[in-house]
Amino acid sequence: MTASPRLAGRRVLVTGARGTFGRELCAALRAADARVVGLDRHPGTAAGAPVVGADLTDPAAVGPAIRAAVDRLGGLDLLVNNAGVGGPAPAELPPDEVVRQQLEVNLLGAWRVTAAALPDLVPARGRVVFVASRMALLPLPLAAAYGVSKRALVAYADALRHEVGSHVGVSVVYPSMVASPIHDSTADAGLSLQGVSRLEPVAGVVAAILRAATARRAPRDVATTRRGRLEMALARHAPALADRLVRRTVAARIAAGDLDAAPLAAGMVRRHRDMIG
Repeated sequence: MTASPRLAGRRVLVTGARGTFGRELCAALRAADARVVGLDRHPGTAAGAPVVGADLTDPAAVGPAIRAAVDRLGGLDLLVNNAGVGGPAPAELPPDEVVRQQLEVNLLGAWRVTAAALPDLVPARGRVVFVASRMALLPLPLAAAYGVSKRALVAYADALRHEVGSHVGVSVVYPSMVASPIHDSTADAGLSLQGVSRLEPVAGVVAAILRAATARRAPRDVATTRRGRLEMALARHAPALADRLVRRTVAARIAAGDLDAAPLAAGMVRRHRDMIG
């Protein structure tokens, strides 16, 4: 990955800094001579960058953590809202703790962090980059909380752009599926997205984040792959076709018995077989 000279000396805060994307992102930023501090539930370091500990689901903890990170940097030019959690959550079932946690971290955590950082970003004419998901535009079954939280995150970014866009650039990056522990609980529940969502490399996601951060004018939406651009266009301009393609792929998995051992998918499997039987 080629380092951008536009990152040299920039003061950057990365949330979820000790996760899969966070570590690689901190390494790339430091390689480009940016000054980096991370935020994570687990304090320590990430690729040599100091990481301040903070639980983004605790409103009382976020403000002091942001203040500590910004004081350490001496200001703030770029915030990357990267922290996120996933987990199985069928839309037909009542929301549980798994759902609440995803909404708290993926949406409200990013909202809290951004609000706390804006007093430093505005005078610096800085940037905010949100790491959303292709599922914000192209939802998949059995993972409703993740898709809902990421679609809501995009709506928050859109509202923020209207409010502060004259002084702060606001971009959203849309990765697809990356091999990461975020998918472990879904796989353990027998609801792996393998075969439904195509894996892409972490390096491509990091490169997309850096493109958003260094473009002359902050781009509104950034796909991480060519396929991603196609899927985003399809979801926006031909949503009925996108729905049919998802249904066809999921039906093939059900027909192959891939979801037979997943209790959370039992209703969907039963209805599918009733329909064709």
